[in-house]
Amino acid sequence: MRILHVYAQLDPAQGGPPIVVENLTKAQIKLGHDVRVAAEIVRGFDSVPTQKLLQHTAWSLFARPRPEDLSVVSSADVVHLHGVWEPVLPCLARAARIVGRPYVVSPHGMLDPWSLSQKAWKKKLALSLGYRRMLNQAGAIHVLNADEQNLILPLNFSAPLDVIPIGISFDQFDPLPSPIPFQNVTPGPGQRPFILFVSRLHSKKGLDYLADAFAKIAPQYPEYDLVVAGPDGGEQGPFQRQIEKLGLSRRVWIVGFLPDDMKRSAMAAATAFCLPSRQEGFSMAILEAMACQLPVVISDQCHFPEVAEVGAGQIVPLDANAVAKALESVLSNAAERTRMGNAGRELVKSRYTWPKVAEQFLALYRRLAPGAGKLK
Repeated sequence: MRILHVYAQLDPAQGGPPIVVENLTKAQIKLGHDVRVAAEIVRGFDSVPTQKLLQHTAWSLFARPRPEDLSVVSSADVVHLHGVWEPVLPCLARAARIVGRPYVVSPHGMLDPWSLSQKAWKKKLALSLGYRRMLNQAGAIHVLNADEQNLILPLNFSAPLDVIPIGISFDQFDPLPSPIPFQNVTPGPGQRPFILFVSRLHSKKGLDYLADAFAKIAPQYPEYDLVVAGPDGGEQGPFQRQIEKLGLSRRVWIVGFLPDDMKRSAMAAATAFCLPSRQEGFSMAILEAMACQLPVVISDQCHFPEVAEVGAGQIVPLDANAVAKALESVLSNAAERTRMGNAGRELVKSRYTWPKVAEQFLALYRRLAPGAGKLK
């Protein structure tokens, strides 16, 4: 089967969706399919076949389809669009409709109420100018979990909603990574135990809740530090000022973007993982932390109820006191941490690996294009 994935910016510093696109592409190639990725910006994605697209703007929505757009979609049996709000996506959706190719849209959490409330008037306008049509006429809208499905239903799109999670490459976590490379990073916590946050430093990630929660438990756990890892998404400065105001600068390490190997080492060195997000589609960092046998403390807005179902950590409301109480519970009981870590690792291994996820997407594609290619 010939599969085309489309995303505006293939850049690992952009966070989760580009990593999802890369790993889903690699998994589908391993299953024997002809898979490419088309994007307007491509950085650091040498591991998958890519095709650079010309820049699209809002005015592109009103112009005739570009010949190159028609060409790129006509060479595929199925087109998989990732994201919502970039002009390239409705433009290629229109091209796919013209040449008779089915397409799937993966919003990656961009249609939940919190996301829609950001620059709300622009998104309402965009929906009226072609984005709603892109979604309505999709063969399917891919949602990451039942929570996202329920949040999108009130928008009344015509396309069916298909629930498929994302995954990780479990072989990167088996055997477990070594903590030593990260412990040798300078500046850093060294041998001191720490709580780990991994994500973009963006306002939606709840760093303000994390800072306040850590301030509440810091006196009781003077041996623990906090490590914040990830590229700056506009919140690093405010977070640093908050930490300074709380008097915690000597115990909080902002280490920036970590390459995959170092990120896994940091997870192996950590005592617990915390992500008190205001909004998540489906966090790969949570999966990776659980694969490293870390107990996790996450907000209910991470939309990952399986964590509580299997006892892999604690899910809390968006409240600094609740986050602090959960962290205190995890740090105070080593045996419970071990049990949580084992439960999380088994959950990831059984449900959330890329081969399993890739097969689910292929079943969806086959339903949309039953006569396409050599179906594996």
